[in-house]
Amino acid sequence: MRRSRQEFRRSVKRRWFPNVFWLTLCGFMALLFILFVSRHRVRPTSRSLLSKRSYMQDKTLESLNATDEMVNPNSITRKLNDQIQLAKAFVVIAKENNNLQFAWELSAQIRNSQILLSNNALTRSPLKLRESNTAIKDMALLLFQAQQYHYDSATMIMRLKARIQDLEEQTSLVTERSSKYGQIAAEEVPKSLFCLGVGLTTEWFKQSKLQQKVSGNMQKDAKLKDNNLYHFCVFSDNILATSVVVNSTSLNAKNPDRIVFHLVTDEVNYAAMNAWFTMNDFHGLTVNVQKFEDFTWLNASYVPVLKQLQDSDTKSYYFSGSNDGGKTPIKFRNPKYLSMLNHIRFYIPEVFPDLKKVVFLDDDVVVQKDLSGLFTVDLNGNVNGAVETCMETFHRYHKYLNYSHPLIRSHFDPDACGWAFGMNVFDLVEWRKRNVTGIYHYWQEKNIDRTLWKLGTLPPGLLTFYGLTEPLDPTWHVLGLGYTNVDSQLIKNGAVLHFNGNSKPWLKIGMEKYKPLWEKFVDYTHPMLEQCNFR
Repeated sequence: MRRSRQEFRRSVKRRWFPNVFWLTLCGFMALLFILFVSRHRVRPTSRSLLSKRSYMQDKTLESLNATDEMVNPNSITRKLNDQIQLAKAFVVIAKENNNLQFAWELSAQIRNSQILLSNNALTRSPLKLRESNTAIKDMALLLFQAQQYHYDSATMIMRLKARIQDLEEQTSLVTERSSKYGQIAAEEVPKSLFCLGVGLTTEWFKQSKLQQKVSGNMQKDAKLKDNNLYHFCVFSDNILATSVVVNSTSLNAKNPDRIVFHLVTDEVNYAAMNAWFTMNDFHGLTVNVQKFEDFTWLNASYVPVLKQLQDSDTKSYYFSGSNDGGKTPIKFRNPKYLSMLNHIRFYIPEVFPDLKKVVFLDDDVVVQKDLSGLFTVDLNGNVNGAVETCMETFHRYHKYLNYSHPLIRSHFDPDACGWAFGMNVFDLVEWRKRNVTGIYHYWQEKNIDRTLWKLGTLPPGLLTFYGLTEPLDPTWHVLGLGYTNVDSQLIKNGAVLHFNGNSKPWLKIGMEKYKPLWEKFVDYTHPMLEQCNFR
């Protein structure tokens, strides 16, 4: 039997359904695969971001010295701390209004809250509401009561501002007085030092053999010009301080017999200085004393500082203090900055015409190591060997000089590194060749109106030796023992310790912890020191 044409046709539904099914299944699987891959790619990044965020939060808390409890906005500890701070302000205002009973109640509640916080800190656990509920309520009641007394925010702010202004004025006055009295104490001559000077001067003129011993030493005269020896110079009117410099140098020297000390003082102290260094032995070390009044070249026509002393405005500035209404701090008016014993350091080649190299020492230093190595340091053609004192922006040129002045601004780098006087190696051959004293004269004359710098010998030194200074190893010269704390390791390794600042070790205002470094080179059993009650 023949089939009809329709029987030979395939059903359309039977053909379409399987195709759709398989396409859907494949699409679903592809989607799952894409989700799976993308999830694995994102996960490490998100973890990295989360861990980085957590790390940054931890570092922030650490840098602020904060805990989770303190930064939690719902923290009971934080609420108590806020109450305490507000209550402290109300205590001040209550006292100003003579409401002492209320001030006492506030203070007592502050103590209770602080005890609660202190006890909780020991347990290192968050403070619970049930533990602190009473303290918070009591404090809140007192704070509400303060508002009833009209201690409102506006009134409180006004009174606190007035109080702050008053305290600032008092602080400024105390600071000014402290600076003034500290400066006076630093400049005073202790009775014991005055006594020593008088006693030594008496001995010098009473014992003619002391003067004969100084004038008749031919061997000593030869040493003063011998460039194969180690020459040191000190310019001072302080006998005991100079003695410590000489004594500490000789005790720490490998060859003290090769050391020559050149001391320059003034006429008032010349006899006493000569008597002391003639009466005492310093382990074979040679000492020569001069007075600057004997230098014939030291006159007003040659030395700008002496010329300025003849100026009436300069005399008024340093000695009367009446020409600017007291606006200039007292330390800038110290007449010692015009003393030739301070400025003679700029005339070393004239003072010692036969020498080629000298180590300059201030009278407020102590020597702890052998200093002969300084004479072999290569200064690379420079004149001055010194330890630099700049750290970051401190002690750079702009700290000492007036850079609003065009003459300073056009000649010197404001960020140039400063250095220190007190222990310097001077090449006198290069000094004479480069006419360094002439450079000093130029800048000193330009500063007659004190517009380039205000005080001291360091600013003109920075100008004079600009580009002529060789940095030395910092261990050669350790500074700051007269005004600040110095690292103990630096002190231990230092060759020369410098008591720069007002707190000199021979004064009552000296820093007690550093005095033994200086006093161990003073023989307090010496008859002259016992007679003048140095202990």
